[in-house]
Amino acid sequence: MSSGITKYEVIIYWSEEDKSFIAEVPELTGCMSDGPTPHDALENVQEIIRQWIDTAVSLGRPVPEPKGRLKYA
Repeated sequence: MSSGITKYEVIIYWSEEDKSFIAEVPELTGCMSDGPTPHDALENVQEIIRQWIDTAVSLGRPVPEPKGRLKYA
């Protein structure tokens, strides 16, 4: 996978419980990270996305294509 920002949708929100910003990647089950600022959470989750994909590939599991912005009904 190339370096740089991936094209998966990332949702960032404040978690009072964790006292940090959480960055979740809905298309990659369980893929999330945190940080003290929204920017840090986004930077951190980019590495987690790469690790998630590397792990899926090494286990022979499918990697979803990024769909961009998700649409909810």
